[in-house]
Amino acid sequence: MTYPELKVLLAELDAEFAKMSDSFDHNGYVAKIAELDAKTKSDGFWNDQKGAQAIIAEMNEYRALVSLRDEINDILETLRMTYELALIDETIDLTQVDHDALRFRNKISELSVRLFLNKPYDKFNAIIEFHPGAGGTESQDWAQMLYRMYLRWAESRRFKVAVLDYEDGQEAGLKSATIVVSGKNAYGYLKAESGVHRLVRISPFDAAGRRHTSFASVSVVPELDDSIDIQIPDGDLRIDVYRSSGNGGQSVNTTDSAVRITHLPTKIVVTCQNERSQIQNRETAMKVLKGKLYQLELEKKQAELSGLMTNTLQNAFGSQIRSYVFCPYTMVKDHRTSQETGNIQKVMDGDLDPFINAYLIQNSAS
Repeated sequence: MTYPELKVLLAELDAEFAKMSDSFDHNGYVAKIAELDAKTKSDGFWNDQKGAQAIIAEMNEYRALVSLRDEINDILETLRMTYELALIDETIDLTQVDHDALRFRNKISELSVRLFLNKPYDKFNAIIEFHPGAGGTESQDWAQMLYRMYLRWAESRRFKVAVLDYEDGQEAGLKSATIVVSGKNAYGYLKAESGVHRLVRISPFDAAGRRHTSFASVSVVPELDDSIDIQIPDGDLRIDVYRSSGNGGQSVNTTDSAVRITHLPTKIVVTCQNERSQIQNRETAMKVLKGKLYQLELEKKQAELSGLMTNTLQNAFGSQIRSYVFCPYTMVKDHRTSQETGNIQKVMDGDLDPFINAYLIQNSAS
């Protein structure tokens, strides 16, 4: 980078900061923090533990947004000072300039995404289901690779993960799995990942070493809390119990503790077998079902607003949201946003934020 290029870069970053500032009510957030902080100091604040925790969580979120905005401003001020030093012939570190510019843009992207996560359901935990497509062992192995990828992503964010249901594949991989990812705005982020994922690679299960294309679906729904009440008539449900097939302790596999619930009007089926108690599995399965029904209503409303009919995507060719190519070259490409990278191993190790952020920014108006 030359000094004239530094001037152009600074102008670009100034414009990006100004655009962000237009949608960021800094004074409003500061005032809201002061208002919530005053509530925490009032008499009897902790009499309602749940309400108090909600207020503190809201205050901390506003503080985090203001802190992130201030950090972005500090980076920009550093770059401005660097440019002023360059104008008086001071030697500057252009490598550091590149580093600071990259940090600035990453932080701007992070703040933009967090501002977009303002829907009432974004705050919820996320329930993720994994299902292999047609293709037997190869697709089942691919579903397990995706399962690991999302575990690594959750781990990188220090989100908690609970396994609700897991069924091993016949030779490798998995036949189905359901997990809950718990953390701030978990559903808001992970809703970007719902859809069919396509794999292209030399199959380790093909003795002839041929290239295979496999598919697996990832379904993401919110885990609702008490703020949203969904009533389901008992007559709309069919509840089956059976013996758990997974690992989990002495009594898990020796009692009929696993639960399968079918919602008859929509034909939605949910299962849970991670708990030893049939009652606990039923409660958890009902949470998953309510999340799915809530998601269904959100999709219906979105279809009405856009005037489009939504169709269920098949777990096969032509319906994928993202492709992961291991051979003859390496690339991960999202077909909705055109976001792509050649570092496929980094993605499989959980580096999904560039894809998630690109999707959320693109869909911020919806």
